[in-house]
Amino acid sequence: MSHEKRIVTCSGPHDAHAFDGIPLQPRRGDLDRVCPVCGGHGQWNAEFDLASQRSKRCFCDKCDGRGWIETGSDLVPRPDIELAPDGTPRWVTRYDPSDDRE
Repeated sequence: MSHEKRIVTCSGPHDAHAFDGIPLQPRRGDLDRVCPVCGGHGQWNAEFDLASQRSKRCFCDKCDGRGWIETGSDLVPRPDIELAPDGTPRWVTRYDPSDDRE
């Protein structure tokens, strides 16, 4: 038996149900301030079912899902995929300069 569905679609972090059920992210490391796009959540609901509280989520591109951003000259870790010498893909962490300097 299927449950009742009352799905709302969110077009971005500014919508009414965008952050339902999504906690604020704790500050990790030396990141300087709360992300101006997601407000510290790191993600938001793309679809949210008001009846069952199930959701489909989008990660914030500005902070890579961290909820916090670097505003100084410190390098920021970013997940990436590269090819290993044997040709297989592997996860790596790249350290890039911040793109949000003040």
